[in-house]
Amino acid sequence: MESTPSKSRYALWLKTALIVATTLWVYSPAFHGQWLMDDQLYLPDNPLLHDPARLWKIWFAPGSFIEYYPVEESVQWVQWQLWGTDTFGYHLTNVVLQIINALLVWRLLTKFNLSLAWLGGLIFAIHPVQVESVTWIAELKNTLSLTPFLLAMLAWIDYEERGRASDYAWALGLFLTAMLCKISVSPFPALILLYAWWKRGRVSQNDLKAAVPFLVISLTLIVMTVLTGAWFRELHHTTPEPIPLGGLFQRLAYSGAALVFYFFQFFWPVHLLPFYPQWTFSSFALRQFFPWLAVLAGALWFWRERRSWGRHALLGFGFFFLFIAPFLGFIGISYMTFTRVMDHFLYLPIIGLIGLTVAVLGQIGERLTPKFRPIGAGLLAVVMGAMILKSHAYAG
Repeated sequence: MESTPSKSRYALWLKTALIVATTLWVYSPAFHGQWLMDDQLYLPDNPLLHDPARLWKIWFAPGSFIEYYPVEESVQWVQWQLWGTDTFGYHLTNVVLQIINALLVWRLLTKFNLSLAWLGGLIFAIHPVQVESVTWIAELKNTLSLTPFLLAMLAWIDYEERGRASDYAWALGLFLTAMLCKISVSPFPALILLYAWWKRGRVSQNDLKAAVPFLVISLTLIVMTVLTGAWFRELHHTTPEPIPLGGLFQRLAYSGAALVFYFFQFFWPVHLLPFYPQWTFSSFALRQFFPWLAVLAGALWFWRERRSWGRHALLGFGFFFLFIAPFLGFIGISYMTFTRVMDHFLYLPIIGLIGLTVAVLGQIGERLTPKFRPIGAGLLAVVMGAMILKSHAYAG
């Protein structure tokens, strides 16, 4: 009779193979896709690719390109040497990174003792809103930055559990690497404080001290990236298009609508578009501020139940909100001149919602009687199958 450890290893490899094979199939239509949107700007039309001093400039001459993401730009330079104008290699790189990230999401959710952690990895790999990040060559910054981010989070959890200085150093170094790929990972210092509260029910002075180096890295590279954009425009004698954000009430209305949009994109990813029509509110009504009232009511409800399930809800929704907040419209970003929302901004925040989803599904599965478990598994398989087919078609 086969031993339990052998069965566990077999199940582990089977789930890993399922994630890898499914991800490859979902994104296979994009392998020979051509340049999209600003891919030309980042690769074929990027003058730095043909500059002998490119590697020096991307690291030590901010303003040579529109962003200061030297790790990501270095990887792009290596890709250009390998693939040139053949887009296959660029797409393959993104898909391989997507597989790695999905497995790391699985590993991260395992740290929270979620019985369906592997399902969280699969959802991350094949969810339709992820297609934009994975099939858009220029969004290498999304797929590339998430790998060190997730490794940093795993190292931080190890540091919390074991207290080893080496785990702390790994978390700090990996977070720095992620920031040098894309600054969308910048809320990490707030996340580790949220994690401290989730674990111990409070944020101590030691927690705050431990977060300071991460905060310094985050703020420094945010400022560097903003300055880099300004220096690039000055060097090329260009001026940014004005972004009509409006006053406080307008920003609250637009950001509330964006928050609702991103939240429901996770649960109902049906009508996906590379570019969504620009929103225009001709007048502002009280109902447009309901999303923020709902957020406040939900937060208060979760806080009231913080000694039980509310603690986990605050961690999951807090993760989602921390990483989607920069893209809600409180601050102006260049893409807002033509649209208020884009799916690839969900690439990282979606992990919080995935964690909550698999936690709830795990609880439901435990409470189902043996008679109804096959029905529950069948319904879940139908939903997953629908998402896989949707993503496969959209990837094309």
